[in-house]
Amino acid sequence: MRKKFTPADRTSSAMGQGMLGVAPANEINLPWLVRLRWGAVAGQLVTIALVKLALGLSIPVPALLALVGVEAASNAAWMWPMRRSPSTVRDWWLGATMVLDVLVFSGLLFFTGGPMNPFSFLYLVPIALGSVILSSAWTWALVFLSMACSAVLFAWHQPLELGDSHAAHMALHLRGMWVAFGVSAAFIVYFLRRTRRALSERDAELAESRSLAARQEKLAALATMAAGAAHELSTPLATIALVARELERTAAQSGAAGAIVDDVRLVRSQVDRCRDILTRMSADAGEAMGESFVASAVGQLMARSLQGLTDAEGIRAAVDPRLSGLTLRVPERALSEAIRGVLKNAQDASPPGQLPEVTVQRVDDEIQFVVVDRGPGITPDVLRRIGEPFFTTKPPGQGMGLGVFLARTIVERLGGDLHLRSEIGQGTTATIAIPIMAEKA
Repeated sequence: MRKKFTPADRTSSAMGQGMLGVAPANEINLPWLVRLRWGAVAGQLVTIALVKLALGLSIPVPALLALVGVEAASNAAWMWPMRRSPSTVRDWWLGATMVLDVLVFSGLLFFTGGPMNPFSFLYLVPIALGSVILSSAWTWALVFLSMACSAVLFAWHQPLELGDSHAAHMALHLRGMWVAFGVSAAFIVYFLRRTRRALSERDAELAESRSLAARQEKLAALATMAAGAAHELSTPLATIALVARELERTAAQSGAAGAIVDDVRLVRSQVDRCRDILTRMSADAGEAMGESFVASAVGQLMARSLQGLTDAEGIRAAVDPRLSGLTLRVPERALSEAIRGVLKNAQDASPPGQLPEVTVQRVDDEIQFVVVDRGPGITPDVLRRIGEPFFTTKPPGQGMGLGVFLARTIVERLGGDLHLRSEIGQGTTATIAIPIMAEKA
């Protein structure tokens, strides 16, 4: 399941992983290392019990339990930083922990036959794990430490009697090696596979966050462009409006034909429309980024979204009465504009006589605005591009290809999602999902 980002994650635009709300690698490595060490503690206790009770071998149980206790205590100490502040975990902490594991393991081998213990090649387990979660320096340090400890055990260890004869000794030793091989293989594969999966999920989150940051930057660029266009065009539009007003007055006073007066009035109305478009572009691209968050009821939000449509009666709207009074903390104007843009697209796509529908429903902890049209549908290739700035399937002059882009950016800023699903000949469904606890980051 894809991770849902919080609003704080959504609004971040920096490209560093810490600023993108993506967990550092140690936040992922530490929980798996702690789990693996608990497994090692359990395995060591089971092995001690089997060797003492099942095989009846003479081993110093108190000393072995003391060493296992040191490992368990160090692992328990990791629980506090793992739960409280996993982002503060440092590489050298993990390295020191694995050094302790090598020393504890060497102590266990010292009391159980040293290099003659069939489990002695489990030294490879911390080395393999270190190569995944530690730096090269720490990994090589583990290699040299393991070699040094193993060399010391050749000269200094307590012998372990495995049988009355050499043949019995070797048979038990080989069986132990087989068990040790299975244990080491299982530990390594388990840790590496789970760590790889966790890191893959982290990479996917990082890619999504970078994509969101890129869209936020594009939105900021659109805001700058819209503000510049409004500034540059305001003077000539004001001049045209002034001249058109004088022409209208002069034509009316001179008794000009009614068609001429109507044409002049049309020019004035179109100039006013251009002003409104520029104002709306500037608001959509700019003010939406800085609009304050307010408490808005779902029913009120839906009503405001419908108010801006030229033909609000041309949409079937259904809001669950139980949700109408539910309050969301959102940028009301920006979100209503986003919903309105999706509704307008549904109107444009629907053929005459087949009204688009919008349904408001609750799914888990989300409020979903589901917009359905009965249009011709969208091909998969085009559907993948819907939402790119300035990409549109409408005829020239009827759209700039910014509606879905702006809507998706605003919705994702709230920690929500805008999902499009379409089938050729069946129409298109747009789902705007907003977390119920949406709030300003």
